[in-house]
Formats: sequence, C-alpha cells, structure tokens
Amino acid sequence: MNQHTTAPQVERVEMGDLPCWRITTADAELLVAEQGAQVLSYQRNGEQPLIWLSEQAEFRRGQSVRGGVPICWPWFGDLARNPAGVRAMRGGHAPAPAHGEVRGRDWQLQDIARDNGAVSLTFSLPQSAAGELPDWSHALDLTLAIRLDERLDLRLTTHNRGSYRVALSQALHTYLAVSDIREASVEGLDGLRYIETLEDWDERQQQGILQFAGETDRIYLDTPPRLDLVDPGWKRRICLEASGSHSAIVWNPWIDKAARLSQFADDAWQRMLCIETANVLEDAVELAPDQSASLGLCLWSEPL
Repeated sequence: MNQHTTAPQVERVEMGDLPCWRITTADAELLVAEQGAQVLSYQRNGEQPLIWLSEQAEFRRGQSVRGGVPICWPWFGDLARNPAGVRAMRGGHAPAPAHGEVRGRDWQLQDIARDNGAVSLTFSLPQSAAGELPDWSHALDLTLAIRLDERLDLRLTTHNRGSYRVALSQALHTYLAVSDIREASVEGLDGLRYIETLEDWDERQQQGILQFAGETDRIYLDTPPRLDLVDPGWKRRICLEASGSHSAIVWNPWIDKAARLSQFADDAWQRMLCIETANVLEDAVELAPDQSASLGLCLWSEPL
C-alpha cells in the first residue's frame, strides 16, 4: 500500500442523536462518542471485535450507550455503597444516579494528533471545572486521552484545582466481546480478595481461574496490573493492563437480569463480559489541592 492509503483517517459521524468520531488506521477501527467521551467500538482488521457494543444500543442524548467503555465518575455504582469520603463530596438530597454524573454529558474534543501511524485524541469535561454537575460542584479538571496504535490506550486524568482535598471513585466500564461466556475465563485473579455483591457484599477469596456459570458481579481488590480474558472459541486472549488502579469489577448479567436490562438483547449475555478498571472501595482516590491522578487501561489481543 502507498502512504496515502495507510495514513490514519479521522472523521466526524452521526450515530443517532450523538456526534461521534471514527478513527481508522491501517490495522484497526475505533468509534468514540463525544457524549461521555465513550469509546463505542474497537476492532482490529480481520479479527472479531475486542470491545462489545449492544445490537440494541440506542444513541440518545443524555443516556449512556449500552456497551463500549462508559466512564464512571466521580463515584462508581450506587453512591451509598461508596466510602464515606466519596459520599461526603456530594451535596443536596436528590437521588444520585448510578455511576456518577459524566456518562450522559457532552465532552469537548481538545486535540487530534497523528504520529507514525498512530492517532491520539484528547477529550475534556469543562462542566466539572465550572461546577455544573448537580450537587457535586468541586473544582476538578477531567480529561480522557485515547491513543490507537497496535493497542488501544485510555487514560482518565483528574486534576484538583481547588483549595481542599477531594475524594472520588471511578471506573473505565469496559465491555469486552467473547464468543461464548460459558467457555471464557479470566486469568490473574487467583488468590485475590473480592466482594461478592450478589450475596450481601460478603468478602471472599478467588480460588483458581475465574470461569462463568451464572450471574457475576464481583469487586476484586489488590489487583495486579494485568488481567487476561481467555476465549477458546475465538482462539485469543484479550489482555488488559491497568495503571493507577488496584481494583477491578467483573460483571455479566446472565439470563434473568439480561431480560430486564435496557438496550440489551435477551441472549446478549452470552457475547460479553465487563472487566472494569477501577478505583473503588478501599482503592478510592483522594486528591490534595493541585494534585492529579490518572486511571489507565491498555488493551490488546494475543492468539492462544
């Protein structure tokens, strides 16, 4: 191929109501929505998708799209289940939305850069700095840097511009594509403590490789930098390398819950698994004035 045909392409497209950016390199395609700075899909040429996007996904303003990599910030899940320091950051008495305030808000694309076949995009959320998040008006800057080359690299950075300490929890809520969850497994969790959220938030210890035979919703603690999702059906492993994180959530709704989820086919549980790179529970982040913290995920696949 000549240089022109292999040069990375970046184009603005519309998906339903949502402005998005499609990035195409010689080897891969990535789709990112401006709303929530949400990665929607990621696929290497000639391979199955690495990032799963629901067949019933709805691209509506103010609502997170089912699949991709939604950003959970400045708390994860139910605010009431977060540490006291995180709960104290939110004022008011209105019900707190699950997974924070930023998934359905418009981010701004600040920069597009190309370098030796790679493409980098930087998104920012000015609303957080302006104190426009409901009942959560702290002076923080929030950015997401995305780099696509042989791998996909995501880096969520929070900078405290205020004059007092701020506590938060967060996650890159990554939906991964699998051939059949019943044949898949996760390596790297053996011996770790985890919270079994489906049974009274009991603390347990992982024994061996994690396999799946029912609904799964676990918070793993003291996680190593790398976890692998092994998929015999597609003869590959998806490798996840985290930075700035010592906790991870593993989630699959299985049959009964899948039937109750929005933007989710009844049988879609077979084709996805969430492994969420996170700072939750005892891994929550505290930022002193003028301090920054980054939560990173590098994602790629290897043949089995």
